[in-house]
Amino acid sequence: MQYEDAVKLLSENGQSHLLKFWDQLDENQRKSLLDQIAGLDFAAIAKMREALAAHTGEKSAKAAGSMAPAEVSVLKGEAADAAERIGSFEVRNGRVAALVVAGGQGSRLGYEGPKGCFPIGPLTRESLFFFHARKILALGREWGACIPFYVMTSTENDAPTRAFFEENAFFGLDKRDVFFFTQSMWPALDAKGRIILDRPDHVFLGPDGHGGTLSALERSGGLSDMVRRGISSVFYFQVDNPLVDIADPAFIGFHKQNLADISIKVCPKRNPDEGLGVVVERDGRTEIVEYTEFTPEQKNERLPNGDLRFKYGSVAIHIFSLDFLQREARAGLPIHVAFKKVPCVDGAGRTVKPVKPNAYKFEKFIFDSLADAKVCSCLAFDRADEFAPVKNAEGDDSPATCQAALVAKWARWLRDCGVNIAEGTDGAPAIKIEIDPAFAHSAASLRKRLASGGVEIDISKDILLQ
Repeated sequence: MQYEDAVKLLSENGQSHLLKFWDQLDENQRKSLLDQIAGLDFAAIAKMREALAAHTGEKSAKAAGSMAPAEVSVLKGEAADAAERIGSFEVRNGRVAALVVAGGQGSRLGYEGPKGCFPIGPLTRESLFFFHARKILALGREWGACIPFYVMTSTENDAPTRAFFEENAFFGLDKRDVFFFTQSMWPALDAKGRIILDRPDHVFLGPDGHGGTLSALERSGGLSDMVRRGISSVFYFQVDNPLVDIADPAFIGFHKQNLADISIKVCPKRNPDEGLGVVVERDGRTEIVEYTEFTPEQKNERLPNGDLRFKYGSVAIHIFSLDFLQREARAGLPIHVAFKKVPCVDGAGRTVKPVKPNAYKFEKFIFDSLADAKVCSCLAFDRADEFAPVKNAEGDDSPATCQAALVAKWARWLRDCGVNIAEGTDGAPAIKIEIDPAFAHSAASLRKRLASGGVEIDISKDILLQ
């Protein structure tokens, strides 16, 4: 793009201020800024300005509406076995893909780099990506099938994520079956709808949210790749949860039995104020209501048995039917507005880091696709087995709590196999344990592995099974 082209484009779209500091920039800075301007999606920005104009800054009126908890199923006994047989058939015949949302950085954890590279192994310090990839590897080996792995990155972490997979030989996966794609980055706007500069030569950009997965898959050719491979079900999860049971055959079978467009795993909330969205029914449709949209009365409402009425929270473990993803990618999702702190330049071109919200960010949410789903099914799962995210440096949902949950899960597996794992005074395993998913990715696979012989386990010290 040439300067004259930029002047014309920005003038037509009411964003001429982006060239305010042009005379102060060197040649490299000018080229960088022109490249950014050329890459801006002004059709999307027009929709953002419309969303901003309609934004009230108040809580959604949804919270006051009449709604009921969505029906939640529990798989047990013969029903669980039947669902697992169907799901295993789907996996074995190459109809299942795994998709991880991994566009974030590890900055909140004090880690410089993609969050998926964060070391979480209790003994080996292996990464989040390691545990996800090795589960896919193990499940594919078990069923003699290919489970392609789609990894959504951001502009900020795409290159280091790809390099990390290369450096680790794709954790044993065939690199041809790992598909990287990058979500879109959107500018922030001020109250007048003007794009924010965070440097004289640079437009502030932020990821377009997990709802951007759909358009990013379409744009990158990911959806076409799934069609070419004969995929029918896409298992969707977030990178920060190493306990997730990726492509769980019983969940896949449950999804297929219900002929669902979307299936959602849910678990009981730790407390009424836990920050999990809740799947509800309203006006004959299913939707996820964010925890911020509930009134205190709704959060704390109880049933006669003492359970919370809105008991189950969604942790972003979903299965999508591929034909539904294709339809949604073409239809597009609504844009959400949030008032946030955004670095910006002052009148002299100096970067300012505000101490309070000063601009509007825009995102799309994957669960907004529920509005178009003909069938949505919800399945309860055991939080201790499948959900321990790494979100905070300390406290709840931290590396320490996640590692403790991993060790406790592996200890349960070993005890189920007859291995006597001692407990400390706090009830937790007295030793550290780590099991490479490629050694055993489930309690059943561990039982088979140990029954085959040749594995010595010394319970007097930490246990590492690789």
